[in-house]
Amino acid sequence: MGVVDGSSRLIAARLATAALVSSLLLAAGPPAAHPSAHPMTPAVGVNAQVDDVGEAFPDGQIKFGCQAANFSVPCYGPDQVRAAYHVQPLLDAGITGAGQTIVIIGAFQAPTVQSDLAAFDQTWGLPAADLQLRTPDGVPTFDPGNSVQRAWAIEASIDVEWAHAIAPGAQLQLVLAKSEADADILHATEYAIDNNLGDIISQSFGEAESCQDAQFFAHQHAAFKRAQQQGITLIAASGDTGAAQHTCDGSLVAGVSFPASDPLVTAVGGTHLVADRVTGAWQSETGWGDVSGASGGGFSDRYHRPIYQVPMVDSHHGRGLPDVALGSSAFGAVIARASGRFGRSVGTSAATAEWAGIAALAGQAAGHRLGSLNPRLYAIAKTSAYADVMHDITAGDNTFQGFTGFSAGASWDPMTGLGTPDVEQLVSLLRDSDPGSEEPDQTSD
Repeated sequence: MGVVDGSSRLIAARLATAALVSSLLLAAGPPAAHPSAHPMTPAVGVNAQVDDVGEAFPDGQIKFGCQAANFSVPCYGPDQVRAAYHVQPLLDAGITGAGQTIVIIGAFQAPTVQSDLAAFDQTWGLPAADLQLRTPDGVPTFDPGNSVQRAWAIEASIDVEWAHAIAPGAQLQLVLAKSEADADILHATEYAIDNNLGDIISQSFGEAESCQDAQFFAHQHAAFKRAQQQGITLIAASGDTGAAQHTCDGSLVAGVSFPASDPLVTAVGGTHLVADRVTGAWQSETGWGDVSGASGGGFSDRYHRPIYQVPMVDSHHGRGLPDVALGSSAFGAVIARASGRFGRSVGTSAATAEWAGIAALAGQAAGHRLGSLNPRLYAIAKTSAYADVMHDITAGDNTFQGFTGFSAGASWDPMTGLGTPDVEQLVSLLRDSDPGSEEPDQTSD
């Protein structure tokens, strides 16, 4: 991992990117309230932690009752997920994310994250994780009676566990903002970027684009541009509420979620994965849209369509998302430990952390940082190799709570993006891929 060489370089980067932001942003509506008034929503949602995982089994691949054939709602552990998406062959070959650092952005305190991660690792036979916590602005005393703080604590545990499950050799940095306010979250992210804390930044949270004004989006994009200039990969959840997102007052409005909507960010949607409960062998996959939630997706009102999405996104001028997906449904959830107990994690939280792990595997294989994955992913999707490296999800739609959504379809779609990966094959192509000569945020308009 490189080192930022002084404040003059950071100031120069800020000045160099300021002029690029205005051409990227779409025309904004009326200014929103001050950023600090708006809370980010962790992608765990209300269904993130389902406590009933059945009876625990001490040995073997089946660890909990929900993995048994007679349990009504299946769930998967690291063994099954790594088999379903062909991660295990890379781990067996020594590609574990070694030498890579994954930065996870969160908020408030995470009082049980260390013990949760240790218990998760012990249960699944994973190596002990190298996890460091950072609180650049301090954090308030944890209030277990505060549902918002509890949700963020759950989010932190899910994220570190599933990033570690996919890339057990990567170092983990958990950067906690002092609150869930947009400005505080962005400041924590800037701290990670400007101090060059890691190779990949994972963001399992979001909010409707309508909650912020052009000034905030320009500030956020300038920060992400600095990350790109350092070769940092940015990944974010597309959300768990389909074609709608949580707005400033907590209600749902039609639209997509930021920070996932920024074209420098790889937006992660959700699927319903069906795999063998013991071996993890992939059986089928559809877009996630059921009573537990739906894959966030649609078209940005803030960002123009980036050139890497041409011609796949051909009927909209806005940036389409998600870019990729991974299993997220309650009817095939992953197991996580949070707040001292095991449960099923539903939504794009774990999926985003898993994609951060995939990026770490690819970074180790390449021997260098990859920066934005999007130009590489879409370039691969335009070749015959696409069928070998991605499961193209063609069934499902993300209608949710009365908001009409989008259907999954061939190639890219605004529900599951380019699909879910065969990680072994994808890492091989990412390792050897050319990101192209265009800037990742260069627009097609």
